[in-house]
Amino acid sequence: MVAMLTRPTLVLNRVWQPVGVASVARSLTLVAAERARIVDPADFQQYTWDDWSRLIPRSDDLFVQSVAQRIRVPEVITLTEYDRVPTNAVTFSRRNIYRRDQYACQYCGVQPGSEELTIDHVQPRSRGGTSTWENCVLACLECNKRKADRTPTEAHMPLRKTPVRPNWRPIYARHDLRIESWSKFVSEAYWTVELEE
Repeated sequence: MVAMLTRPTLVLNRVWQPVGVASVARSLTLVAAERARIVDPADFQQYTWDDWSRLIPRSDDLFVQSVAQRIRVPEVITLTEYDRVPTNAVTFSRRNIYRRDQYACQYCGVQPGSEELTIDHVQPRSRGGTSTWENCVLACLECNKRKADRTPTEAHMPLRKTPVRPNWRPIYARHDLRIESWSKFVSEAYWTVELEE
């Protein structure tokens, strides 16, 4: 049951724009407090806590077992009052660099798999380079070795794109699970890690 309670739920604002990702436990708490409603991705119907808790899960539905009943796991909720879009900052982390760079070497473009990729400092650390969004990129082992302790210009290895801090999208939430029903609420642009110029 703990795994179900930590499963991600897409959070929409009052005007149905994606504003975040919350755990099932947090989502159910918001719905029970009447601060959100559950959205059924199949028909976009909204449910209050009372309505949702009366639904009997189908055989293929994920559910949370309470003392007295099974409650379907919500995949999407919409907040009842919040209508802004927050400016979430993407945390600088190894995982998010991989997502931003789409698991591809930023020098040659190959996608060898995460075990064959390293994080390269564009301006080498030995020469004052820092670990920031603007100075770190993915590099395959071969390109990283070839570039060594030089800048891309010195190594004659231009970057495929300038590294920048990515805009927040659901893909940067702390969950690795992509839920298909979210595509009805989140455009493909939110899922892709291509950066806006």
